[in-house]
Amino acid sequence: MKEQSLKVKTSSLPQSRISIELDIPSSSCKSIVEDTIKTISRSVKLPGFRSGKIPKQVLIQRIGLSQIYASALEKIIDKYWKEALQVESIEPLCEPELEDGFESLLTRFNPEENLKLILKTDIEPKLKLKKTKGLKVEIEKNKFDPKSIDEALEKSRNQLANIIPVVDRPAQMGDIAIISFNGIYKNSKKSIEGGSSESMDLELEKNKMIPGFVEGIIGMNINEKKELNLTFPKDYAHEESRGQEAIFEIHLKDLKTKELPALNDEFAKQSGNHKTLKDFKKDLELQLKDNFEKTQRNIKIEALIDALSKELEVEIPKSMIDLEVQHNIEQTAQRFAQQGLDVKSTFTPELIKSLAESSRPQAEKNVLTTLAFKALAEKEKIDVEEIEIDQKLKEFEQEIEKSPNKIDLGKLREAIRNDLIKDKLIEWLDNNSEIIEKKVTKTKTNSKKVTKGTKAKSSANTKTAKKKITKDKVEKK
Repeated sequence: MKEQSLKVKTSSLPQSRISIELDIPSSSCKSIVEDTIKTISRSVKLPGFRSGKIPKQVLIQRIGLSQIYASALEKIIDKYWKEALQVESIEPLCEPELEDGFESLLTRFNPEENLKLILKTDIEPKLKLKKTKGLKVEIEKNKFDPKSIDEALEKSRNQLANIIPVVDRPAQMGDIAIISFNGIYKNSKKSIEGGSSESMDLELEKNKMIPGFVEGIIGMNINEKKELNLTFPKDYAHEESRGQEAIFEIHLKDLKTKELPALNDEFAKQSGNHKTLKDFKKDLELQLKDNFEKTQRNIKIEALIDALSKELEVEIPKSMIDLEVQHNIEQTAQRFAQQGLDVKSTFTPELIKSLAESSRPQAEKNVLTTLAFKALAEKEKIDVEEIEIDQKLKEFEQEIEKSPNKIDLGKLREAIRNDLIKDKLIEWLDNNSEIIEKKVTKTKTNSKKVTKGTKAKSSANTKTAKKKITKDKVEKK
């Protein structure tokens, strides 16, 4: 009788998934079960029996047939999953998912019969760009505002200001109020999330808090208590609070003010190690103009990437997004560790879940961008030569030599390659797209928080290949 062989049947699923149906002959199942029994026999010690010489029935009675079958089944799945991938030339993106689960398969497993099972996995998605050339991109036409120089000077003055107590007058704009406050919704009397503090330093400036909050403190004296009836903006960041009437009980505990330094040469020396105020202003202007040009460049690049991404037809595998989310969480944990925080205690399951949910939209966008670039590179045959990587690598020689950590040159080369090809792709898009400049439209937004919020750090979407050698890229794991 001719020995049966493995039968494989594949079918496509949504989101770049594939279903692989395996029909495994009983002879193979029996063979692996017998091998499993022999392996277990060599590892189990029973009184009166030598290692590897325990009778089959005794072993089954002692270990249990279910446990033996479970071990054998794991080996069967692993062996024939790999064989199926090879036969069908499939490169999976993630570990396979067993349809109906392992326990269900174990329940119906019988080595005397052919084993039929279905495994599902993600595969590389098919990429199709509807269009690459002639993309229309709209960007706002901005001009450098000279007022930003004065604003930067004032910011620098504020940083060097002396903080002095106020004792003989009520609070006024520009002061620093040390307050405690408690907020509730007027109708429900429910406490407002983030709407209370035992002690908070609040700079009394317009648009610092929700409308009326800062204004209500103006005129208060130290140790005075006051009740404010306010209304949250309809476009407030926290959905529950939008349009809600609220009552805030405020206690002005202390009051301070800033004594700003005079705008003179001495100030220039203190703030930027410049000889004169004129030199400081000139240097500041150059820096601000450079930052402005970079920002405008990044705005254009972002618009080009968005336009390209919209042309991409693709079903993104869930595993690719999950991997990007995981990468983001790991980077966050790394930043926490660098700040001296205990990652193990800080990264609770609740925090990890929250980070995963909040980072998923950006992760999806990142993956889409990566795939769009890949599709563009393939369609327009844009690539990087090894000599280009070698030339760029030379720029890192001194940093590599001075680095206290061992540098993984393979990872560094890959990082350089990615940066170079990204620069080429962006340049190609810039040269082959229609850039439409439109007038700046000022829109009023109001997403102030009741409490002080942290400023979000923005990261440019494009970086040059010459960058600081970071641990996550080049350190040998």
